[in-house]
Amino acid sequence: MREREYRSRPHAKRLRSEMTKAEVRIWARLKKLNSLGYRFRRQHPVDNYILDFAVIEHRLAIEIDGATHAEDAEIAHDLIRTHTLNKLGWKIIRMTNLDVYRDPDGAVDGIIQMLPPPSASLTPPPHAVEEGTKFEYLSKETNK
Repeated sequence: MREREYRSRPHAKRLRSEMTKAEVRIWARLKKLNSLGYRFRRQHPVDNYILDFAVIEHRLAIEIDGATHAEDAEIAHDLIRTHTLNKLGWKIIRMTNLDVYRDPDGAVDGIIQMLPPPSASLTPPPHAVEEGTKFEYLSKETNK
């Protein structure tokens, strides 16, 4: 792990336990998408930054911005942050707390649109066994 990210880990861990109401609302929906094969992380360190949410495999960051992000200093900081993350190969989705409160499902739909379709090779259900490269489902009789 890079040194900067290593130093950010304790701070990221603390932020996970202090999520904003908007972050909690989105997280409740995003973690359900893990069953589709997406792997969302919350408060994930990248370089000098901690992303609100991230899908590492697709290098997609989701940032939920509160009212302070409308101030000139924060806008300038966010531009630098976005530029740095873009240089590292990350795509950034920004939404406001208000977006999340007004339409949390719509916010999640916008995130899903930025991701490729879920993989067809998801983990099989527990009652399936792998044979070659395809999964075959076991009948109750086979389990005896």
